[in-house]
Amino acid sequence: MSAAASAAHYVQEVGAILGTAAVMSLVSQRLHQPPVLAYLVAGMILGPHVPGIIIGGEGSVHLAHSLSEFGVILLMFTIGIEFSLRKIVKIGLPAALTAVIEVGLMISLGYMTGRLFGWNSTESLFVGACLGISSTMLVAKAFEEQRLRGGFVEVVFAVLVFEDMIAILLLAILTGLASGTGLSPIDFALTVGKLLAFLLALLAAGLLVVPRFIRGVVRIGRAETTLIAGIAVCFGMAAFASASGYSVALGAFLAGMLVSESGEGPKVEHVIQPLRDLFAAVFFISIGMTVDPVLVAQHWLPVVVLTAMVLAGKVIGVSFGSFLAGNGLRRSVRAGMSLAQIGEFSFIIAGLGTTAGAIPEFILPIMVAVAILTALTTPVMVRRSERAAEAVDRWLPDRLQTFITFYDGWIEQLRTAPRSAQVNRRVRGPLLMLAIDATLLVALLAGSSLVHWQVVEAAFQATHLSPTLIEVMYVGATLLLAGVLFFGVLRRAAALARALAAVVLPTRDEGKLDLGSAPRRAFTVAIELALGLVIGLPLVAVLQPFLPLSSGFAVLALVVAALGFNVWRSIGNLDGHVRAGTELIVEVLARQGRETGGHGPAAQQSLVEVAPMLPGFPDMTPVTLAPNSPAVGQTLAELNLRARTGASVLSINRAAAGVVLPEANERLQAGDTLTLAGGHEAIERAMTLLHRGTVTGE
Repeated sequence: MSAAASAAHYVQEVGAILGTAAVMSLVSQRLHQPPVLAYLVAGMILGPHVPGIIIGGEGSVHLAHSLSEFGVILLMFTIGIEFSLRKIVKIGLPAALTAVIEVGLMISLGYMTGRLFGWNSTESLFVGACLGISSTMLVAKAFEEQRLRGGFVEVVFAVLVFEDMIAILLLAILTGLASGTGLSPIDFALTVGKLLAFLLALLAAGLLVVPRFIRGVVRIGRAETTLIAGIAVCFGMAAFASASGYSVALGAFLAGMLVSESGEGPKVEHVIQPLRDLFAAVFFISIGMTVDPVLVAQHWLPVVVLTAMVLAGKVIGVSFGSFLAGNGLRRSVRAGMSLAQIGEFSFIIAGLGTTAGAIPEFILPIMVAVAILTALTTPVMVRRSERAAEAVDRWLPDRLQTFITFYDGWIEQLRTAPRSAQVNRRVRGPLLMLAIDATLLVALLAGSSLVHWQVVEAAFQATHLSPTLIEVMYVGATLLLAGVLFFGVLRRAAALARALAAVVLPTRDEGKLDLGSAPRRAFTVAIELALGLVIGLPLVAVLQPFLPLSSGFAVLALVVAALGFNVWRSIGNLDGHVRAGTELIVEVLARQGRETGGHGPAAQQSLVEVAPMLPGFPDMTPVTLAPNSPAVGQTLAELNLRARTGASVLSINRAAAGVVLPEANERLQAGDTLTLAGGHEAIERAMTLLHRGTVTGE
């Protein structure tokens, strides 16, 4: 075929690809489905595996794959633009902890499921990595269509930012694994070390050049020049990363971060976005072209199991992790239901493994099928997340609802507490030792697994003892040392939890009555549970290839169950503390009411005076209902104040009846003064709801 004929042929195929994508995109819009789903279906229609195809020869697939590389590069570049270092610091620790818990859980579950289906360690690890990362594109589209803003939306995007960071790390590690590096802990450490060195060197050099260059280009004021300069930085760094042995996705991501540091990221993203959307569509189409429906049908059971695992595991992982990180129950449940899908990173990871020959070809179609099914459920789950959050709150026992209110307040106080040198010393020591013990535990178990048979063989040659006896002794010694380190991790975690809890609820001097012991104990064991998940799940995810199937996860499950039991028992003691404190508040307000009328500044002053006698109680604020308040005439159950705002009503001061304890069927009246308890943000949301009938950022 002549060059001219070949060019004409490729033009026809590109026209067919984009034309089919346009038609399917219009269909998806009419059906209110995400465009990603339309592009995947378009790829399947065009691919070689579906009868009645338009194109689909080997050359066509190769062309689509080549063009899709541009989509990956531009997609990662725009994600990087959203990642400025300042933004990462701002969204902070809670989102990072949530992402670590959720991704660690999904990698562990995915690995175990893969092993149960008979896949080897490498294949199972790739499957777990594919399940760990949610789809920024699908979530953003669902929020855009439903016009959702603020509140839990900010939580979702913050978690997505850190998920994407973890995905970048996974891509670098899995690239080494796919190229034959293996699962050796030494190789693993070297891979991570080289990656960190590469990142630091590239960011340090790039920060000196790229931001200044981009600012100078934007000052010219020509969109064409800005587009070309942005593309040049993007593809230049992608090419450099590829030459250094890393994926082009990593280089493009770093380029986006450097552009973001210029302060002109939105302008660059604006001119690049149409080009990104075009090639991103081609990327998803190329993925769809590789899907063989017959192959998916043959592996229907893994598709069903992995889909169910994504829907359940991500909802539980994100909801629980987000709550423990201090985002409140309502926001956490809504965030969990919004992130129950996989998407673009899963395709990139699976495609990497398939291209390198590290995983069989059937795994990519399985991941695409899981992505399609979870893409279909995402808009529905986002739409129903508010009802689900309210249902979860109503289902919880009263004592657990009380704990949730107090826990949110304690976490808020912990975030805003001043950091003295003494506090830093108390926290820094256990934190450092915890990191050391956890690292040594990983090194011991991974190293022991890798040299197991070599040690047994060497000991047999030296002693001529029974190989079985030698193996028992070797395993016993390993378990003994691992047990020492494991209990060291538990002790350090407990010490760190006590130090953090003492920041919010300081201990009393010896000989004085410690009224805060119950709330401090409840807060301490809750932090222990959070630390157990934050440390344990990544450890299990890393160690699973080196341990017998499910043993690491089983140990973690036992530890979490024990910590959960301690939390439940401590909540019982906290409930008694809260009841006694509430009765004290009622008594003080009733006495003050008889003397002054019980409203306004006098009620606030009474709460200020009683607060030192109630350690562990969050901020308490009196709110008087005006005659035109939307809350007047509603019962507390109908108002659902705690579920919608995170604040609880401790007492109701009513002129005719005095101070009463709140009951679910208590109907509010004009002039009632409610004593609210909760974090500062929760009380602000509650006051807005009581005065205006709505909560901003719900």
